[in-house]
Amino acid sequence: MTEPNETLSPAEGLGVVLDEHLRWIGQWHRAAFFHQGQGGDRVSAPASFAAWCVAAKKDDLAHQPAVEKLVHLHEQMHRHAKLVLLQAATGDLPSESDYDSVIGRFNEFVMQLRRVERAFGAAASGLDPLTGLRSRRGMQEALDREMNRFRRAGQPFCLALCDIDKFKGINDTYGHDIGDRVLASTAAVISRGIRSFDEAFRMGGEEFLICLKETSLDEGFHVIERLRIDLQRSPVPLPDGREVAVTASFGLVEARLETPVDEVIVQADRALYQAKNSGRNRVVRYGVDMPVAKAG
Repeated sequence: MTEPNETLSPAEGLGVVLDEHLRWIGQWHRAAFFHQGQGGDRVSAPASFAAWCVAAKKDDLAHQPAVEKLVHLHEQMHRHAKLVLLQAATGDLPSESDYDSVIGRFNEFVMQLRRVERAFGAAASGLDPLTGLRSRRGMQEALDREMNRFRRAGQPFCLALCDIDKFKGINDTYGHDIGDRVLASTAAVISRGIRSFDEAFRMGGEEFLICLKETSLDEGFHVIERLRIDLQRSPVPLPDGREVAVTASFGLVEARLETPVDEVIVQADRALYQAKNSGRNRVVRYGVDMPVAKAG
């Protein structure tokens, strides 16, 4: 039996899982309806999904809500399928409701598997599947290119780190589905608020990085402050008609020729930390709005 291995991407591994479960459901049909009393319970679940879950844990993917839902559906499907096969082993045909229970869960599992497969495919292409922004994959290369352009042309650029305020509380209060809506809405506000040649990345979790090209610190502040206000004015609607208010804190820094890109990101992170600690929902400029360290 084929199992996902370390050479397969998450999407490719799920392709193996899908192929094996399509074969498995055919075996289950034969055992349930044509092999009564002949040990149909010996039809076992494919091992490929368990192997894929092990690989997902290594890649820190196992606790993502979409993956957790896939695991839950898989467990339900095989639990119900096994009960039907145990009944068939005694010589009884499955009832219509028992059959629908298994097939319904199989269809749900396949649909969710395809959703996760598409999401991983998008992530592998460098796009975050939830927000549509570029992911961390390739971010360093893009920022290195911008620094090289800065060295050639002498035109500075700014980096801003954006962190959604109290995002954990949103997830805890409303659930991950609403949390995902907040992330997607925030990304949409960012995309609308920057120029076509600027770049935005989802750093992970509720944090985003924005690269404003050919922009000074003062110019960058006006752009990011406008983004902050736009976000505050864009609550996320709930299914019951209520709204979730969303704000974010920003750390902004202007790149310097003598400062490596990695250090520029660290500076933006320090400014973001200051924005969080000074009340949230604000823009802090590195080197301007930061507290001055006291000597001695």
